[in-house]
Amino acid sequence: MGTSIKDLSVEELQTLISNTVRETMEDVIEDMIALSSESFLLSIEQSRKDYKEGRIKSFEEVFNV
Repeated sequence: MGTSIKDLSVEELQTLISNTVRETMEDVIEDMIALSSESFLLSIEQSRKDYKEGRIKSFEEVFNV
């Protein structure tokens, strides 16, 4: 069974919250950078077109599983 919030010290809770906020902000910033990249957006468009037209491979084909 995991630890409850009530079992954490104030410092542990602050660290948990700080780490969660930091990771979330890093994800948001990464998304913003990616979405401002013309080449990234074009790659998404091409990938969707390939998928729609059946030019895809299964996980097994890619990783020889």
